[in-house]
Amino acid sequence: MTFFQEGPGLKNQFTDDQLLQEYLSLRLPPKVAEEVFPHLREVGEKVSTELMEWAKEAEANPPKLIQYDAWGKRIDKIEVTRAWQDLNAFSAIHGIVASAYERKYSEFSRIYQMTLLYLFHPSSAIASCPLAMTDGAARAIELYGDEDMKKRAFKHLTSRDPNQFWTSGQWMTEKTGGSDVGKTETIAKKTNDNYELFGAKWFTSATTSQMAMTLARIEGAPEGGKGLSLFYLETNIAQEKRNGIEIIRLKDKLGTRALPTAELNLHGTKARLVGDEGHGIKKIASLFNITRVYNSVCAVGHMRRGLAMAFDYASKREAFGKKLIDHPLHMKTLKSLELEWKGSFHFTFKVVELLGKDECGKTNEQEKALLRMLTPMVKLFTAKAVVMVASEVLESFGGAGYIEDTGLPRFLRDGQVMAIWEGTTNVLSLDMIRAIQKEKGLQAFSEDLKNRISSLKNENAKLKLTKRVEEVSNDFQKTLGAGELAITERAREFAFIFSRLYISSLMFEYADQTRSDDNLKAAESWSFHQGYCV
Repeated sequence: MTFFQEGPGLKNQFTDDQLLQEYLSLRLPPKVAEEVFPHLREVGEKVSTELMEWAKEAEANPPKLIQYDAWGKRIDKIEVTRAWQDLNAFSAIHGIVASAYERKYSEFSRIYQMTLLYLFHPSSAIASCPLAMTDGAARAIELYGDEDMKKRAFKHLTSRDPNQFWTSGQWMTEKTGGSDVGKTETIAKKTNDNYELFGAKWFTSATTSQMAMTLARIEGAPEGGKGLSLFYLETNIAQEKRNGIEIIRLKDKLGTRALPTAELNLHGTKARLVGDEGHGIKKIASLFNITRVYNSVCAVGHMRRGLAMAFDYASKREAFGKKLIDHPLHMKTLKSLELEWKGSFHFTFKVVELLGKDECGKTNEQEKALLRMLTPMVKLFTAKAVVMVASEVLESFGGAGYIEDTGLPRFLRDGQVMAIWEGTTNVLSLDMIRAIQKEKGLQAFSEDLKNRISSLKNENAKLKLTKRVEEVSNDFQKTLGAGELAITERAREFAFIFSRLYISSLMFEYADQTRSDDNLKAAESWSFHQGYCV
């Protein structure tokens, strides 16, 4: 009899996620939980079934650039599959952006919305990327846009009607620099009513979106970041000319292959200034704050999905006379990966909680400073974690993890981009230092951390974490005193030390709140692995 190995399967990704359900039951008011759980169960089922098929089709049929029609006319049209359109429509119908701005549940709306994203992302073929920029654009327009932008663009960006829903691109990267946006060469020339943009964009994600937010330098503005302004443009004002947008080529990427990413030239592209002239980097920070949280939520969802498949496969695959799930070393490896996901989950959703409070005007100055510092930290931490987890998940499948037909290699390719999008690890580490030096981030972080630790019921944890906080604080202050070069060189190191220490406090707090021995063991494993506090 010929043997055929059964591949991994998925259960309902909401009801199968014990940590998610437990967390939501703890954090959401009972009435809110009662209202949103049925919808989350519905989405959890769909992402485990039909959306997986849509994602597979979209990945197998990546976007195509049609530069000329049959008669030689330049049309620069990007064709995407029906499956990609279906994924986009699903996101609109289920309010993966809209639910955050409807604010039906006040500050808890962000928790609800980001839970939807957490479930959707791993089955989305990275249609979650345009949603991140859409949400970020909506927030920027809400804060800085004029009334016309709010009535037109904001309304489309936050619509639940697939026929009215817009996504937004984020066109920042140029040949001169990626994260170093101060080198932007795109020029904005004033016209009678608005502006026209001239320049080149090296990477433009979600190029098929109906609009985009971009940076440009108004003629006569100073060089560097201070001379940049934020602009809003629509990609299809004149469909035949694409608003002066010339598509040079689609990018050939390691992963995110279903996502339309292009290189563009702007030839007099009509655009509108968002807010006043200048201060473009400050304004676009409101967009980055959202997209970095998205990146973190997607990274955590990505980890969870990989682990779901790995654990399911371990219950089916037999090796050396027994199932993988019965091999202690294999299960220890998967459990260690699960712990990384749990720590990342708690960190990410703590930031989501703060974001929701801040948008509803319920944060004090200390919480605002804390959110500012934690946002780059959570993005860099979860991004590196997902790359590690994805690699180990593939290894847990043996040779099957390296075969394209299984769909598993895509899990690693798509995970790798998380460390690159929205700022690399080093860039974000330095951003954390800026939050410390210029925005009282360390004071807010330290007070929040110490208050949480002091309230813990576990005296052993309280003692060890307090000692570790003191050691880290002394080391950091000593490094600060050594000068700018010293703190710059160790910025990345401190970003990870701060993150792991903060997660320790969150996990012990969670164990107290849930009164769960399993959660206490997870907190201890995270914090005191090999007998020392990390």
